[in-house]
Amino acid sequence: MAHYARLDENNKVVSVHSVNDSDEIVNGVFSEANGIAYLTKVHGWTKWKKTSYNTRKGKYVNHDGSIALDQSKALRYNFAGINCIYDETADAFIPPKDFDSWILDTTTYTWKAPIEKPSSQTNGIDDLYNWNESTKSWDKEVIYRA
Repeated sequence: MAHYARLDENNKVVSVHSVNDSDEIVNGVFSEANGIAYLTKVHGWTKWKKTSYNTRKGKYVNHDGSIALDQSKALRYNFAGINCIYDETADAFIPPKDFDSWILDTTTYTWKAPIEKPSSQTNGIDDLYNWNESTKSWDKEVIYRA
């Protein structure tokens, strides 16, 4: 089963559709063009891009979340979701921006904070941090215990 993102005139993903393998094969050949032709016939919309459900941050991942040894199936950096933008130059799906101050990481085509997230522990447990857009910093989440 393959997945295709339906793009609007600004390359924004408006929906994601699945296509049976048999609908991607024409004369024994698997191709994205065949999938697009099938979807165009069914929906009447012509602007589609194939997306990989198992591609995250430019890596193809196994069903358990581990990085696959075979990266040949990695496609367009990220699985396309509603409101992602397809960047034609990078051939990448970019998720919506988390915060205005965040910058695009062009190795993964995901957004990252302008400063690294701190890493610390309290009593052997990883501390939680939340981005504070007004101060452009990470706030440590404080959990009080009685």
